[in-house]
Amino acid sequence: MNKSVSVKIYHGYGHTKNLVVYGHVFKRKAKTKQVYSKNLFVNILHLLKLFILKPYPFVKVRLQFFDQTIYNKTEADGFFKFEWNAERDVEAGWHYVKVEALADDDSVLSSSEGKVYVPHITQYAFVSDVDDTVMISHSATIGRRLRELFIKNPRTRKTFPDAAHHYQLLAKSHTEENQPNPFFYVSSSEWNLYDYLLETFRFNKLPDGAFLLNTLKRWKDLVRTGKTGHEGKLIRVMRILDAFPNQKFVFFGDNSQQDPEIYTSIAEKYPENIEAIYIRNIRPEKETDTLNLFDKLKRHHIQTCLFNNSLEAIEHSKKIGLI
Repeated sequence: MNKSVSVKIYHGYGHTKNLVVYGHVFKRKAKTKQVYSKNLFVNILHLLKLFILKPYPFVKVRLQFFDQTIYNKTEADGFFKFEWNAERDVEAGWHYVKVEALADDDSVLSSSEGKVYVPHITQYAFVSDVDDTVMISHSATIGRRLRELFIKNPRTRKTFPDAAHHYQLLAKSHTEENQPNPFFYVSSSEWNLYDYLLETFRFNKLPDGAFLLNTLKRWKDLVRTGKTGHEGKLIRVMRILDAFPNQKFVFFGDNSQQDPEIYTSIAEKYPENIEAIYIRNIRPEKETDTLNLFDKLKRHHIQTCLFNNSLEAIEHSKKIGLI
């Protein structure tokens, strides 16, 4: 194997007829072992290392899932996506996949193991924004957002009070203890921050789930982290709905940017798939606009909740029977 080449696999998702796994192959990547320090310079150095990388474009990749073997190639930025139908019934739960990067002669340059989650068919599914919905990020102001990233590590990043409690209640609602409802975390943050976000969520006891993030950035683009267009996030959420056409979805977002518009447009297109929409009221000056968008959904009988704190959202979830 080539020690400088590495394969990074992100949590995948799907069901027997449609499984999806994403990842990247890197030619070189800075060593990024996290030290959970309160030292500003230690945190800055670690963050910079997450953006010091060289993707491996157009390299052959091979996925192994049970007895299946599937081939693909990375894109120009080293990104790969496997989407396939399982040849056997796949039980609900987490399942391992293996992805290998291959040389021209099919020798293995590097390999890694990842996981794909298959939810129970009758469960709810939850799609949540990350910044300023779960994690305090000040994403609407680039200076304050970068300050949060630079001065804190994944274990000192703050999540909103009771947000984790709400999500844990939803993960266990109307299902078995060993078959939690699936969570999908859709963020404008780049794939560079995947491990960072994973540790923040694990440390704060948020439900395990699949992340769908934004295109990789290099170190010179660090000051533009977290910036993506309306269409990018819309497409990522739509892909999740397409993968699970028979499940009821609940959306979580905030009104600091475009979540109300994105979720409303999806709900109007797929009203039978959307159970409820929750929006955290980060910007009170946009409260009226958000409520006006919610009014459009009344005819579809979609539940909506504009909340100032997670306790309000929990009470609403109990009221409508989600919990």
